[in-house]
Amino acid sequence: MKVLVIGASGMLGYSLFSNLHENKELSVFGTIRANQPSEHFQGFEENIFTSVDVDDFSTIEHVVESLKPQLVLNCVGLIKQNDIAKNHVAAISINALLPHKLAALCDTVSAKLIHFSTDCVFTGKQGMYTEESAPDSFDLYGLSKKLGEVEYGNHLTLRTSIIGHELSSNLSLIDWFLSQEGQVRGFSKAIFSGLPTCYIAKMLSEKIFNSDVKGLYHLSVDPIDKYTLLKLVSNSYKKNILINPDDTLHIDRSLDSTKLRTEIDFTPPPWEELVDYMHADFVKRYKK
Repeated sequence: MKVLVIGASGMLGYSLFSNLHENKELSVFGTIRANQPSEHFQGFEENIFTSVDVDDFSTIEHVVESLKPQLVLNCVGLIKQNDIAKNHVAAISINALLPHKLAALCDTVSAKLIHFSTDCVFTGKQGMYTEESAPDSFDLYGLSKKLGEVEYGNHLTLRTSIIGHELSSNLSLIDWFLSQEGQVRGFSKAIFSGLPTCYIAKMLSEKIFNSDVKGLYHLSVDPIDKYTLLKLVSNSYKKNILINPDDTLHIDRSLDSTKLRTEIDFTPPPWEELVDYMHADFVKRYKK
């Protein structure tokens, strides 16, 4: 099976590309915006398409039309922590329009698009949202991500939230935490149900690629608060730091993924196992 990862140098994209590449039943390719691969792609050079920019859609068209993959994973998106996510033109172009352009392009080569959306389509006032819950976020990020959800044809949108490691910044929770010294706050009333990027790769490879799921599904594990999560990360990564519980932030964007769990026969592992799995992946792919 030929798989193309759009945005293979991002936090989700690199993790999916590098992990899926180890599955010998898959031929995995990736696109990056740079004109040459970084050292992280050493040994993968022949599987990387360089100078592919989502702002020039013809560069993506050329790759898809020449490669003719069976699966296209859209890992391009503006993240909420990035200031450019507040840019209306960029947010609408990349988060809202691009997924639908990719779906139409996939149709021309009979490929299936797997697109990743976010729990941020919800405000977090309720928690355990299902696919039938009405998205209630009205900020630019949440609205643009909701508009980008591809729920038609043979395509699949997975609403989820991720933790993991980046190649070149400390914006994400885990890399930010590992870069801190002394003490940090851990929000005990901020509830999260996403999962490590490396575990998403495992689920795609073992459960989703060979399934018939299409439309909109929630991808989540059991909810955990950010304080407890950081304590687990601290233990697994041997990070010596004081984590002070803080209950001032109340938000629960946990997703109910009963529908997908039933469809693909999936039972989430405990959080200790997920964090240890993420740490092993960190040592293998990211640790310098």
